[in-house]
Amino acid sequence: MSLAKSIQNAWNKQSAWLVLLRPLSCVYGCAFALNKALYQAGIKKVYNAPVPVMIIGNITVGGSGKTPLLIQLVQYLRQKNIRVGVISRGYGGKGPFPLFVDADATADLVGDEPCLIVQRTAVPMAVGPNRQQAIELLLQHGQFDLILSDDGLQHWALARQIEWVVLDRTRGLGNEKLLPEGYLREPKTRLQQVTVIEHTSETNATYAMQLQLGQPYLIHSTQSSQSVFDAKQHYHVVVGIGYPERFYRSLTEIGVRNCTQHEFVDHHAYSLDDLKFEDNSPIITTEKDAVKIKALLNADSAQLPNEIWVLPVDAVLSDACYTLLNQQLRQLNICA
Repeated sequence: MSLAKSIQNAWNKQSAWLVLLRPLSCVYGCAFALNKALYQAGIKKVYNAPVPVMIIGNITVGGSGKTPLLIQLVQYLRQKNIRVGVISRGYGGKGPFPLFVDADATADLVGDEPCLIVQRTAVPMAVGPNRQQAIELLLQHGQFDLILSDDGLQHWALARQIEWVVLDRTRGLGNEKLLPEGYLREPKTRLQQVTVIEHTSETNATYAMQLQLGQPYLIHSTQSSQSVFDAKQHYHVVVGIGYPERFYRSLTEIGVRNCTQHEFVDHHAYSLDDLKFEDNSPIITTEKDAVKIKALLNADSAQLPNEIWVLPVDAVLSDACYTLLNQQLRQLNICA
């Protein structure tokens, strides 16, 4: 097991030995605070885009449901006739950056989440660690009323007008410690300065998001058209996301209980060997993983003996989220 995976497991279990990493957390916290102060004091340059920017981020490492939220917001804004574009760091992609993400983009170049976002929405999107360069490239491809930033909450070099943070209430804040003792990127007090969207099944949360499970589908239409998803058979679960436990719970919800888990680190770069098993039981995976797996199979023209199923999810937001969003947009003179 890799060091990254060992620490991730320790975070999820809130293992006692993480206290040994506290000195490193102190160093991280001091460096983080200093960097932020330099931007706030104007010593480091902050880029103000010519178009309002809305950050969709989190203060934790690992999955919180941020990507489904962003996809839902893109779809909603378009229904309101608001011209929206998206930028992202392109984590996991090798560039060269900045890059415009089109329908033919591959995860190895632009990252898995940008590929998924564009495949689901066809939204104009540019990626790169330098957000200014990404925005400037995006603006070459159209006119926009609003730019959504996929992550970037801690990217102080980019000015922003709206900040939404997704907080998974099931996972919570763990031991509430900064990296690497805990999985917080920032102190929890940061939540007092942003709009917090609670990813929760509780009905009493005002700004709430739930993930609605869709019908599993085959990764390739050329796979047996007669196949019908059968939750009762055995599955190989292939998953490489920040918080795989959520996916396992989702599988339980649709009735999949007989399965073998094959867990990889977030943004894992798959090889064919990762998908070869001793039996022909079907594989089931996330949409984010499917982006990379499908590209791998296309590039290699491989014929695996296993069917590969994908479980899609959609973000469902409370009415209060849309009411707040419309208020924030009006304050920026963005109206449908």
